[in-house]
Amino acid sequence: MVSEGQTRLMLSSLRGAWTQGRAVERIGYVVGACLFLSGLAHFGVFLVDGGPWEGPVSWRKPVTFGLSFGLALITLVWVTTWIRQSERARSATLWLFTAASVVEVGLISLQAWRGVPSHFNSETGFDRVIATSLAIGGGLILISVLTVTVAALRPDSVARPDMRLAVRAGLLLLVVALLVGAAMIVRGVSAVNAGDPDLAYTTAGAFKPIHAVAMHAVLVLPGIAWLLGFTRWTDLLRLRVVQLGTTGYGLLAVTTGVESALGVSPFSAPLLADVANLVGLVALVSAGVVAIYGVVHFPARDTNPVRTA
Repeated sequence: MVSEGQTRLMLSSLRGAWTQGRAVERIGYVVGACLFLSGLAHFGVFLVDGGPWEGPVSWRKPVTFGLSFGLALITLVWVTTWIRQSERARSATLWLFTAASVVEVGLISLQAWRGVPSHFNSETGFDRVIATSLAIGGGLILISVLTVTVAALRPDSVARPDMRLAVRAGLLLLVVALLVGAAMIVRGVSAVNAGDPDLAYTTAGAFKPIHAVAMHAVLVLPGIAWLLGFTRWTDLLRLRVVQLGTTGYGLLAVTTGVESALGVSPFSAPLLADVANLVGLVALVSAGVVAIYGVVHFPARDTNPVRTA
């Protein structure tokens, strides 16, 4: 069990993310929490209202977008506190990501309540405006994440070696997820323009697995590194644990990406893909378990400050 002292240190670190946060960071945390709660609320609506879970018109979209964007916004705000970056660039990036996230979730939720598709919908002028706004919002999100990623890739951008690797790998996989999302939109729009809207949702949906897997590496990997910061292990040992987790997550992402590109469902993948996914999952989970073991059995007397930049 984690000692009382360790628990206090960990809670203090989490509180510090708020108390030491700049105004834009606090707003990002609050907005992210609101988006997450909107996803939960729409899931409640689904349970009451029913209807299909899949398809272009369903409650699934406001649920998954609310949960994902809420969690992604909170994560990105927290991750940037570890990266050395100019105040102006940090604020601009976070404001852009926050505003674009609100637009994405808000418009998708609006279309769900109207009972019409949010993406690839050009039935009316209003629907075209919303579909275009969603595409622009996605582009702005990609720009903001690329800005943070470039900052993280600079030499010594993050003080701790294990957190540096975790942040860089997580952000790069987030960029992959956003690029996949952009590719989904392009393929869908092409199908709509060709007069086959049903194909738009089918072809775009084929990339959902890799989009989902790559999306939240930026939370999982830095989360493991954060736990390791509460151990008294050496920098090298902490780095090795993060390398194990990064390798596992990378293997999961590559395998899922290949399956998506070939149009193979993860539930009907060949044995080799299943083995690769299992190896990746075991490596990732093992890194998390080792990090928890270190916190319990090799606790540090203090930890690195929340803000390093």
